[in-house]
Amino acid sequence: MTDTGTTADLAKMKLPELRKLAAEQGLKGISGLRKGELIQAITTGQVPRKAAPEQRAEQAAPQKAEQTADAKGEGRVEKTDETGESGAAESGDDEDSRGGSRSAARRARRNRARSQHDEQDQQRDHNRSEQAGQDDERRDDAQGDGERGDEQRGGRNRGGQRNQNRDNQHHDNNHHHDDDGQGGGRRGRRGRRNRNRNRDNNHNNGGNNNDQHFDPEDLQEVAGIADVQDNGSAFIRTTGYRQSNADVYVPQKLVRQSGLRSGDAVMGQVRANGQSHQQGNGRNRRSYNQVVRVDSINGQTPEAAKGRKEFHKLTPLYPNRRLRLETEPKILTTRVIDLVMPIGKGQRALIVSPPKAGKTTILQNIANAIATNNPECYLMVVLVDERPEEVTDMQRSVNGEVIASTFDRPPSEHTAVAELAIERAKRLVEMGQDVVVLLDSITRLGRAYNNSSPASGRILSGGVDSNALYPPKRFLGAARNIEEGGSLTIIATAMVETGSAGDTVIFEEFKGTGNAELKLDRKIAERRVFPAVDVNPSGTRKDELLMSPEEARVMHKLRRILSALDPQQSIDMLIKQLKKTKSNGEFLMGVANSAPMAQTETEEEYS
Repeated sequence: MTDTGTTADLAKMKLPELRKLAAEQGLKGISGLRKGELIQAITTGQVPRKAAPEQRAEQAAPQKAEQTADAKGEGRVEKTDETGESGAAESGDDEDSRGGSRSAARRARRNRARSQHDEQDQQRDHNRSEQAGQDDERRDDAQGDGERGDEQRGGRNRGGQRNQNRDNQHHDNNHHHDDDGQGGGRRGRRGRRNRNRNRDNNHNNGGNNNDQHFDPEDLQEVAGIADVQDNGSAFIRTTGYRQSNADVYVPQKLVRQSGLRSGDAVMGQVRANGQSHQQGNGRNRRSYNQVVRVDSINGQTPEAAKGRKEFHKLTPLYPNRRLRLETEPKILTTRVIDLVMPIGKGQRALIVSPPKAGKTTILQNIANAIATNNPECYLMVVLVDERPEEVTDMQRSVNGEVIASTFDRPPSEHTAVAELAIERAKRLVEMGQDVVVLLDSITRLGRAYNNSSPASGRILSGGVDSNALYPPKRFLGAARNIEEGGSLTIIATAMVETGSAGDTVIFEEFKGTGNAELKLDRKIAERRVFPAVDVNPSGTRKDELLMSPEEARVMHKLRRILSALDPQQSIDMLIKQLKKTKSNGEFLMGVANSAPMAQTETEEEYS
């Protein structure tokens, strides 16, 4: 025992203090010692054998040199014996010489392998000891006794394992040495694969189980529209409906747990400077921040949002609630539409128009009328493959959400924007809300699908692929009046007389899908008469559900009067009479009291 005090006093000292004290006593090889081993070395005055890798290395070097010298000496003895016995038979001398050389070589290889394995074991022990010493330095001193017991037991176990491995190595030195090197490489590669696999799994899981460990200061709030991909993951479009670098990634597990659907308005949390998701290859490769928690979906909690009904399971009905478009006496476009093609909630209407017939102006008037007369409806204007200046004009003149993809963008972006917009409308309808979507135009959307979708081998006239017509039809077919509450009204424009056979094929495909149609005439528009509506082919199916019986009777008589005239005369007379009145009700009362309307009751009932 030294003069520094008892073992208890040594245990209270820090590891650097113990190392300094051992160095003062002249002890060597203490850099890798743990606290318990240092106390034992100071108490006994000598370094424990298992913790002195430097001493063992020093002993191994002379031993290796001695073994090499022995091998050389044996070779010299064999050579001397061979020269001294030159009178013996040459065959016997050659066999003895070769046998001695082989045995000496085997002994030398065994000695080299043994010394090499000893050095590797010593280096591993040294590394473990240094690491353990650093860990002890960070631990609390009060836990030193229990930790020393665990370390000693771990050291004995490691020592036993090293002895067993050394015995196995000595069984077949060269072969085992090669296998050990290859096996170590395989184990290293296997370990790296496991680490990468675990990292990928954690990446896909989104860290949802670990979000409670995140510092609130590291989390940032994000909001946007969810766009669920085919593989089950999703992106939150934070800048609108188009893809951008500011989007965030939602892993598959979080999508399933939250019940996310395309078009959901999502609010969540991302970890600042946390894990990112890589998308794409080469120059198209992008990095997206990853969502760690979803806070709300369409203003509801994720648990409440999971109980929503799916859109395709809702019961569709004919439109039975009127959308009045008449606003001011001077705005004749909406007044004419109310008379010729009445619109209800859940209507699927087509505005069939040749170029330069005023369809964009009609869409603007309809949008403003709906925003004025029906503020409870959520208005969305979707512009596909449109001119940029018309997008700006629509944004400034319409009080609603304008979703646009201009003609300078690729066709794949046109289709992606349109699909996400209609999915957003479906999510609102699932919540019982009335939504109105104005699309310009269904023909350009069909062109975009035809250019972006893979070829099926079935090409129709005009170069239109048969598969390219289904997605626009699915878009238009989403319009319906829901029995459980809510409605989705879609008013889309279709282009005709463009000189393109493909546009004709697209229009013919959608011709019978709508339940309301407003046809514009190029000849009327060339005469600068607006709205250039061809009254006779325009109309609404089941329009009696949207009007009172008296109004339906008067409208029926008005139709009979206008059908006797050609398209230009009928719209001219209708506009002339509307300018004389301040409202459609006043106009219909005048029509009912006019001479052509004075007929007997039997004729009215029969008609």
